[in-house]
Amino acid sequence: MTASLTGGQSDPTVQPVPASVVEKVDAADTTLHNPQRAVLSLGSNLGNRLETLQAAVDALEDTPGVRVKAVSPVYETEPWGVEPGSQPSYFNAVVVLKTTLPPSSLLERAHAIEEAFHRVRDERWGPRTLDVDIIAYAGTVSDDPRLTLPHPRAHERAFVLAPWYDVDPEAELPGRGPVADLLDIVTRDGVTAREDLELRLPE
Repeated sequence: MTASLTGGQSDPTVQPVPASVVEKVDAADTTLHNPQRAVLSLGSNLGNRLETLQAAVDALEDTPGVRVKAVSPVYETEPWGVEPGSQPSYFNAVVVLKTTLPPSSLLERAHAIEEAFHRVRDERWGPRTLDVDIIAYAGTVSDDPRLTLPHPRAHERAFVLAPWYDVDPEAELPGRGPVADLLDIVTRDGVTAREDLELRLPE
């Protein structure tokens, strides 16, 4: 499944999702028992960035025990921690899930999706075909070095906070407070909403 560029009237499946659609998706969650809410951040700055992000959304939806509930608008972001112009810009988005997977299994799935797109981890702040980060899992706060929850730098990243706010204005980052308040105090320099690009919510 690939993403398409759209113009004019927006696709109604793009988030924020109307309450009626949310109810229908919830009603279809018959395979999920006592699911937890998780928030993931997606990023890509190599190859066909939009197509890669859409494929990651679809792969998450195809994961047993996972239902994609919301997909944010796309943002374009200048790379962090590198010389300006040394890397292509990123496309970023946030996905909200309901899942019966524990955090460790969700992390394994995130890594498997990254590896399917030949993600290389040999350089910090290096370019990447796909980055899938778990930002929050229910209200979990954990210092586990393999998976720190919530993500230890999410509160200072506009490319995470802005799309998350778009799909859930009432969201809170555990231990940090409302996403709206966090977004008010971070810089949005180099983070631009791409209203000409859209990701589809899986059917």
